[in-house]
Order: sequence, then structure tokens, then C-alpha cells
Amino acid sequence: MGDGTWSAELFEEHRAQLRAVAYRMLGSLSEADDAVQETWLRADRAGADGVENIAAWLTTILGRVCLNLLRARDRRREDPLESRPADPVTGAVPEDEAVLADSVGVALLVVLDRLAPAERLAFVLHDLFAVPFDKLAPLLERSPAAVRQLASRARRRVRGDGPPPEGDPLRRRRAVEAFLAATRGGDFDALVGLLHPDVVLHADRFVVPTPEPITARGADTVARGAMAATGRARFTGPALLDGSVGLVMAPHGRPALVLAFTFAADGLITGIEVVADRERLAALEIAPLED
Repeated sequence: MGDGTWSAELFEEHRAQLRAVAYRMLGSLSEADDAVQETWLRADRAGADGVENIAAWLTTILGRVCLNLLRARDRRREDPLESRPADPVTGAVPEDEAVLADSVGVALLVVLDRLAPAERLAFVLHDLFAVPFDKLAPLLERSPAAVRQLASRARRRVRGDGPPPEGDPLRRRRAVEAFLAATRGGDFDALVGLLHPDVVLHADRFVVPTPEPITARGADTVARGAMAATGRARFTGPALLDGSVGLVMAPHGRPALVLAFTFAADGLITGIEVVADRERLAALEIAPLED
């Protein structure tokens, strides 16, 4: 763009891509929209004279905005009010954000949220949006080689360092995904068909919450409990939990609870452990499932 042409209409052509970058950087749709708006304000003030690649220029501005937000979040050592997890019982989050999180991958958002700000930016912009390391270096005030190391370290954490998945991971993954789909869809018969007749569900006292942990037995009883959690399933996705296929509910990338499964030889679910205890959640290694 050498003619200095700059307008809100031109910015709108890039808004969807900028929003996608910001959401992966921040894990919160409201914060992502705020970051995109701040990017527009900064770009409008600066003007685009001499800018050859408008998309790369806007992405760089957005990267600075997101990096500042992530660093401020780290300094506060607390979650922004609008980014705190939804209620574990209702899973109340905006539906458009739940859909977006599902498309990105809830487990990936969890891992990204556990990265340091510089690692997160390097990984998201390079690995997910193909921004070269030499373009990221000035943004992070490091050499291209150092940024490459940041992205490599983040990549290892995203992939997970835990043991290989147990049993038949593909078969178990399909069962867990079917369990989630049936829960979201309110399909009671499909849920019962996935459960062993003697399935046992244990939920810690933080799940509801209740004074004592909850235990439910039998396929019908457990399926009815799952049906009552349909709203919670809106912000839940498959993940590896310490190397085992399970589900994680993580509004804005912050785990609120997980479901760990055990299976019979025929693939039916024999046990479900629902954990919402924050200390236990923090100790879990959560990783995305490989495609």
C-alpha cells in the first residue's frame, strides 16, 4: 500500500483473521474483540503510508496489544473478571464463544493458557499463522534464533510430554467423543449404549458443589446425570489427561472440571471420575489429541 489509502472498510477485510489470532492468543472472546478494536485505533492513528503487506502489519500491531494484555495478566496473577471460568454446573458461556472454542480445540486453549506470554505469542503467530521468526523477533525484543527456541519449547508443551495413550486410543477417543456428542444432543439412548451396565461415576465435592463427593451407579442413572449436564458440555472437548483420553471443560482455556474414563475390553465405559478440585486440575497434564 504505497498510496496511503486507509479506511475502516479495509480494516474490516482483515477483522475475521485478526479476531482468530487474538482469540488464540487470549482465550477470551471479549478480550479478543477488545484487542482487535485497540488494533484498529492504533492502526488508524499510525496510518498505512508505505505499508506493503497490510495483513502482516495489522497482525504485528495486534501481537503487541495481545502481548501487553498477557503480561499484565501475569503481573496481576489473577484472571480477568470476564475471563473467569463459567459455573461448573451450568457451563454458562456465550454460545458463539463455545462454538469458537470447539473449532479451535478446548484442550489446545488449556495448553496455550499455561504458556508464558512470549511462548504463547511465538507459538500462535508462527505455528498457527505462519508469521516468520524474523518478523516476531522485534516484537519480542529477541533474536530470531531465540524466538525459534520459544516456539519450539511451546510446541513441546502443546504436544505433551506424558506417556503414550493407554489401551486402544482410537477406540477410546471415539467412545469419549460419542459420549460428548450424546450429552450435547440430549440423546439418552445413545449414552446408555456407550456405558457398561455396572458403570460407576464418582464426582468430587467441588463439581456441584456438595458437602460430600457423589457416587452414581448403573447405566441409566449415570446417563440421566449426563443429561442434566447438557449445558456444561457446551464448553467441553476431548483431551489427553495424564496420557488417557478424557474430556475437559475449560471456559476461556481455564479448566473448570475434567472427566476421566475407564473402559472394559469391549470398549464400553466402566467408570467416570469427574474432578473439579483446583489443586488436582492444576497438577494434571492436559494435552490436545493428535488429529
